[in-house]
Amino acid sequence: MIEIYEVYKVIRRDLSEEKALEAVSALRRATIAPVDESLTLEAADVSLTHGLAMADSLVYATARRHGARLVTGDADFDGLPGAIVVR
Repeated sequence: MIEIYEVYKVIRRDLSEEKALEAVSALRRATIAPVDESLTLEAADVSLTHGLAMADSLVYATARRHGARLVTGDADFDGLPGAIVVR
């Protein structure tokens, strides 16, 4: 759910509400991973280790848990294993 928030916010800010809603609609085809207590603790450790903000650490910890590569435009993930930063 955090990614839905971030995608909507950034696209609405930078482009338009219409484009943001289209992007959210496309995200509905993705698997939404639940956030549980163990994931939040892992995300806190990630935040402390890598200096990531709460939302970013939750996103990164979720990707790691599921063995997924994180593809993002956020430079805060530069250099993190499994993260691909596109510009």
